[in-house]
Amino acid sequence: MNANITRRAALLGAAGILATPAVLRAQGQVRLTLGHGAAPGNPRSVAAERMASRLREQSNGRIEMRVAGSAQLGDDAAMLTALRTGTLDISVNSQGASSAVLPELAALGLPFLFADPGAAYRVVDGAIGEELAKRFEGVGLISLGFWDNGIRHTTNSKRAVNRPEDLRGLKLRTPPDPMTIDIFQSLGAATQQINFNELYVALQQGVVDGQENPLANIQSSKLYEVNRFISLTGHKWECNPVLVSRIAWGRLRPDDRRMLQDAAKEAAAEQRNLSQEVDAKLLGEFRANSAVAVNTVEQAPFRAATAAVAERWEARPFGDFVKRLRAAAA
Repeated sequence: MNANITRRAALLGAAGILATPAVLRAQGQVRLTLGHGAAPGNPRSVAAERMASRLREQSNGRIEMRVAGSAQLGDDAAMLTALRTGTLDISVNSQGASSAVLPELAALGLPFLFADPGAAYRVVDGAIGEELAKRFEGVGLISLGFWDNGIRHTTNSKRAVNRPEDLRGLKLRTPPDPMTIDIFQSLGAATQQINFNELYVALQQGVVDGQENPLANIQSSKLYEVNRFISLTGHKWECNPVLVSRIAWGRLRPDDRRMLQDAAKEAAAEQRNLSQEVDAKLLGEFRANSAVAVNTVEQAPFRAATAAVAERWEARPFGDFVKRLRAAAA
């Protein structure tokens, strides 16, 4: 573990945010910590708080889960490291960062794979999701399901993106997700990886011209203030995997595990509904905002320009999984 992560864990532990050990038992009490990177008001943040509340209610106050959002415990990559070393119990993480430990997860973001979020839910709640959960266990993580990180769109400060050619030469921030990088490099953009909590300043200072995210993230982090062009490319869907440290999981009793699974499942349903409600609401607000310019794109040229991405991913070592995923999505 690098020094920065070690110092962060020590400081937060001293402040009572992290548990030492990861799950504390005092007179039957269980204390857990959940970390995520979303801003207050984001559906992920709201659902995490509701999950903590449900867990407290279901356990009659015996299980207390503290929620640390807005990357208080480091970025998604740092939280994954903390999960695997046992210094963090739970994280509602990002698809991009999590694909660094489970490369197959990135395939959920194949361009234009899902017709709508409902189609994505059916896939991740079925055999594909079960297979991913087993693969997560192999890298020391327990999956509690997949929340909705939304259909993603493109913003920038230079021009509206109507055709693939409009992306050529744009400096575009992407998460550290190989699928997103592959998509936008196929479209001619120059991609750069920047931590999400540093993105606003990077856009403001012109380090990059644009970025891609669901509308909820664009709004909650106020990215529209520094990127007035919002182009509804709808190029991919992403999940937020809810992951538990295997070390923390091993300290929980069977009934505690069931309550945690139930609370996560209920929160997932709420988060998904809220995500879609917020998406529709924000689209109307952005269209009504004279300070931003929203445009809808014709997806056919973008589909054609990114068609080779799926072929490249089927040629990877886990190509059989990619083929099963595409079949399930179809």
